[in-house]
Amino acid sequence: MKNKILFGAMALATMFGTTSCGDDFLKEDAGHKVTDALLETPDGAISMAAGLYANIRWHFGYEWAYGITLYGCDEFTNGSDLTSEPWNTYDNRLNPLDCTKANGAANNNCPPVSGLWNQMYYGISTANLVIDKAQKVPDEDSRNKALGEAHFLRGYNYFRLFSQYGAVVLQLKPTEGVVRYYERATEEETLNQVIADFEEAYNMLPTSKWRGNGTWTKYTAAHFLAKALLYRQSERCSSWNSKYTAETDLNRAIELCNEVIAACPLEADYNNLYANWTGVDCPIEGSSEVLMAAEHNANSTTKGRFGNRTYNYFNPQFSNFSGGWVQRGQYIGGMDFQRCRPTEYAYSAFDNVNDARMWKTFKTVFGLNSTAQTDKDKIVADNGLKDVSQVPALGDYGIVFILNKKDDPRFQDETTYGTFGNGKTAHSFVNPETGKWVPNVAPVYLGGQYVMPNYNANGDPTKSNFFCGINKTEDGSRTAEKGDGYRDVIMARSGETYLVKAECQVRLGKYQEAISTVNVLRARAQWKEGEDREFYIDGSLAFETNTTGGGTLKKCKAADGKTNLTNIEAWKYSHPWKNSYYLSTGIERTTAASDLQIKDYKQLPAEDEAILTAIGCSGDKDRMINFIMNERTRELLGEWNRWEELSRTNLLIRRAKAFNPEAKGITAGKHELRPIPQTFIDGLQHEDGSNLSDAEKAAWQNPGY
Repeated sequence: MKNKILFGAMALATMFGTTSCGDDFLKEDAGHKVTDALLETPDGAISMAAGLYANIRWHFGYEWAYGITLYGCDEFTNGSDLTSEPWNTYDNRLNPLDCTKANGAANNNCPPVSGLWNQMYYGISTANLVIDKAQKVPDEDSRNKALGEAHFLRGYNYFRLFSQYGAVVLQLKPTEGVVRYYERATEEETLNQVIADFEEAYNMLPTSKWRGNGTWTKYTAAHFLAKALLYRQSERCSSWNSKYTAETDLNRAIELCNEVIAACPLEADYNNLYANWTGVDCPIEGSSEVLMAAEHNANSTTKGRFGNRTYNYFNPQFSNFSGGWVQRGQYIGGMDFQRCRPTEYAYSAFDNVNDARMWKTFKTVFGLNSTAQTDKDKIVADNGLKDVSQVPALGDYGIVFILNKKDDPRFQDETTYGTFGNGKTAHSFVNPETGKWVPNVAPVYLGGQYVMPNYNANGDPTKSNFFCGINKTEDGSRTAEKGDGYRDVIMARSGETYLVKAECQVRLGKYQEAISTVNVLRARAQWKEGEDREFYIDGSLAFETNTTGGGTLKKCKAADGKTNLTNIEAWKYSHPWKNSYYLSTGIERTTAASDLQIKDYKQLPAEDEAILTAIGCSGDKDRMINFIMNERTRELLGEWNRWEELSRTNLLIRRAKAFNPEAKGITAGKHELRPIPQTFIDGLQHEDGSNLSDAEKAAWQNPGY
């Protein structure tokens, strides 16, 4: 809230943006001196509204990107880096105080519990200022655009606050001076304000991306309005939502979804959402499927504190476990900070034969980009190989993750392909496709047991650094190993709109209609006739034109073990552009189309039936809502909203306990909400200036904290 108070004085001086359209509309000009009167002009209001977009970049600037959205759920757990561990384990360090090294964090980068609270109110205060002034703009088109964007951001920020904290402070007018007294709205009032703001945005925003890529449109507002109406009919609102007719809310949400679906068609190929990213402002960032994105580019004046840092969080720690065979750099696409380790559930939710989304999401192969050892005879002897012909060379597979199924007969023991291991342990696996030994290789399952975490290099499977990560943030445009990422971050897309619609249909008891809706997504996910199922691509592609390509890289050595590779050479060796599809599935090579269509809601796929059994689902509604959550995993894995979706449906505790063994401290009646930041509560005063009593402070806090 301190940012909210300070920002009221800062807004006019620092948030006045340019009025130009196009991809650079986020560029800010801090040199203007703005008056209230200027904000009431068309150009002034449009410029001020442009500054609102900068607020959403915060979500992806550091560790909180995954800590508050993906940790502590069913899809991801922590690797061996414990920066954000309390958010995953729910231990006593997740409390109303920001967790720092001084009070138990692994380091001072642990996401603060006050972070989202402060930043959302920072944006709300700006939106309030625009709403207050833009209403006086005489030109209707400019007025509606500015007001629509301001209502959208305010609605979105309150949506995030409500999703995380429940009932919050509703501040709907600009503040002047320092404010210490606030009333806490009810949950009902908070969500209804979200719905009201999205309604205003829906009514005012144009249908076109008139500012360029990233523009919030009528369809952006429609998507989030549908989500808010669905939220009102979800389990977390069950104590008060009976006064709102389910049929009215859910049917309106379905109508909104249909409008979005008709206007914002799906990409034909799932790769075109994330994998075919070729550089800053490349064509896929203008996809019709993208409804909202945090815009980033190579303009240093608009990056914010850190730029896009999401490329750090999804790769395994290959620079540690690979034995020197695979080295990191900006050419590799992502850093190996190994924050987000997929759970067994995340792998098992996919049909690994027929669902192309699995192979267009998981990065299963890394190329060998450095000669760690040059004594081939020693490699043969140490690993029990036949002869030196099996020793890999630069560009061969350096890391392979085998995404097999539990009952795969080829992996009942280590006799079919040899033993598995990381680059620091002796093992005899020789890839049957290439005839070469792989320095780092392991399956998900061996002998029907989940074993991938056991191949870590730190001795603790509960904090394993060995896992198969996902590729949705890979960024080959970085000009330094730890440099800023420049790709946009998708925050909403019409692929999710289908799932919102399907869940509304489930809640109306229209189960077969929900299956038909989901089947549209599953049709895209099917392999197409003639498609190469072993082909893989990701955003590392952007390095092909990177200005640092000619630089010399000391970590990557040529075949002689002495000569340094250039960055572009390391890039070429790092990416065979292959996956482990055939090794993982064991099927014969094929280019035939696959089939993912579900015929009957009473006969769900085997992957779903296993998951539903594991969490004890019973009854059609329970089964179908959990099926939708499984389909969300397959379609939206890692897309920054899992915690809020599970909290909304009261499935967080149930699914985290079932599928995230590190989330040991999660507690019903407490962890469905985040704690209200103590820094905010301690700053409150009565209207007469007196401090709150301990009992009054306690009343502000969420249950259990």
